[in-house]
Amino acid sequence: MNRKKQWMSLVMIGLTLFLTQCKKAEDVEPEEENELITTVVLKFTESGSTTPLQFTFRDTDGDGGNAPTTFDKIALKANTSYTLTVEFLDESKTPAEDITEEVEEEADEHLVIFTATPASLLTYVYGDKDANNFPIGLTGTATTGAAGTGKLKVQLRHQTPVNGVPVKNGTPGPGSDDVNLDFDLEVN
Repeated sequence: MNRKKQWMSLVMIGLTLFLTQCKKAEDVEPEEENELITTVVLKFTESGSTTPLQFTFRDTDGDGGNAPTTFDKIALKANTSYTLTVEFLDESKTPAEDITEEVEEEADEHLVIFTATPASLLTYVYGDKDANNFPIGLTGTATTGAAGTGKLKVQLRHQTPVNGVPVKNGTPGPGSDDVNLDFDLEVN
């Protein structure tokens, strides 16, 4: 009889542990997947102008596979101020999906980062903010410096809240890149 009680106790402990572990697994928030972004369009509009200069990256089959079909070199005037807007598209679908709208809707989880190398080529000031007053980066002001060549890194960071607590604080933080591109940049 003692063996039967011991066996039943072990079964109950095992069942309790199993159910407790299952409960914890249900409480964990699933991590959101990154968006598929096949196309990035940068529009630089010189101060006083209404006609933007448009530069595009396009890779309709996504990462891997075929090489991008379009990867424009950005060419801007030296010592000039531009309004910069960015659009993100998924052109693997018909019709193309405008991911920019999703970035706007989930602004508290996204940050667009523009990094020029060398830094003297271009500076960027954010022109838009999320509900928590942190920058988004879909629009802003880009100001070029002296003539030169280099790179402009464009990143779209997806910074999902951890345990319901936002991690976006206006700087690149925990998360992953939906986009990470190095455009050639020429300032003349």
